[in-house]
Amino acid sequence: MALPEAPPDATLPRYDVPLRLRVAAIVLRSIFVCALLVITVRVSTPQNETIWTVFDSLGDAIRLVLGLVVCIWIIAHLFMLPKDAEGYRTWVYLGVALAPLALACAVAVW
Repeated sequence: MALPEAPPDATLPRYDVPLRLRVAAIVLRSIFVCALLVITVRVSTPQNETIWTVFDSLGDAIRLVLGLVVCIWIIAHLFMLPKDAEGYRTWVYLGVALAPLALACAVAVW
């Protein structure tokens, strides 16, 4: 009679991410996502002077509702960090290129 085999280990391996890589990735990613949030807020505001005149035209109301949904989605993704070292490394590479561009766009749009 054969002994039963032990079940396979289903846990994911833990990857240690260096602190400098983690901090750089989080800072660059946060700058990019916050700039994207600012751009979305600015673009989704009504064309009229105040927020209370949003219902004067259907286009302003649709723009405001879509902007609100996108802002909620962006804020949710702000708190979702990468799962492994490769994700942090990717955000460092992308963040170096995209964070200044996103900041420039946010300043230009505002």
